[in-house]
Amino acid sequence: MQSEALRLRRQGIRVGFVPTMGFLHEGHLSLCRQARRAVGPKGIVVLSLFVNPTQFGPREDLSRYPRNFAQDKALCKSEGVDILFCPTPQSMYPGRETEDYSTYVVEESLSCSMEGSSRPTHFRGVTTVVAKLFNLVLPEIAIFGAKDYQQAAVIQRMTTDLNLPVKIKVAPTCREPDGLAMSSRNTYLTPAQRIQALCLSAALQSAKQMARSKVQPISVAIAMERIRKGIEQNPEAQIDYLSFFDPKTLRPVTHVKPGVHFALAVRVGKTRLIDNARL
Repeated sequence: MQSEALRLRRQGIRVGFVPTMGFLHEGHLSLCRQARRAVGPKGIVVLSLFVNPTQFGPREDLSRYPRNFAQDKALCKSEGVDILFCPTPQSMYPGRETEDYSTYVVEESLSCSMEGSSRPTHFRGVTTVVAKLFNLVLPEIAIFGAKDYQQAAVIQRMTTDLNLPVKIKVAPTCREPDGLAMSSRNTYLTPAQRIQALCLSAALQSAKQMARSKVQPISVAIAMERIRKGIEQNPEAQIDYLSFFDPKTLRPVTHVKPGVHFALAVRVGKTRLIDNARL
């Protein structure tokens, strides 16, 4: 991959990159279209498939994370992806199985809250694998989805701090017709859980309504209590976190008002789902 990327760079061919963990859906394909528009018809779109072990905790779903390589390959072909890059864990982390791998990339500011607090080693794995993928694919632009808002912010900070010559573009979240954010993990949900999972998008709508309040701004404590009650009406929904924060610094805010960002993580049964929105 790196040899091919160097060859393309020498020829002045623009490379757009979409890093994924596979089990592709319309959300991923929309990122491919964004990459194509960014590099133009003469550019190259690279999509990587790699279920990154270092961003999963010891009790998370690495072994059962959904995979379907044949389907992913067919979708990439139909979407006009030029290069499908599928590295192995051994090639990405040589020696890790024998504890002979020791180099990680850590962002120490934006990665501490929300996902970073709930999953302490998650972002270390994300930043490490993305830095490695950037070094292998050598893209001019990389496309990430807004559903993982904190992840996109952390990667942007890492790219800036390490002077990586990659432009980060964040594409809007793709949703199902009923409002649920598209995710590979949605396939874990039973039909009953799928209905209950709509509590995430309902929480976003509730937060938006509170931000539009014509009276004085509502305190975050009151807003969280209202949203918590709405989510807990669903018997299999368990809140991991709710967070109202500044979209640039990711620091918590005290009141709900326009311009604030809201994010949440909720387990529906055993499936952990996330979502977010600018209010």
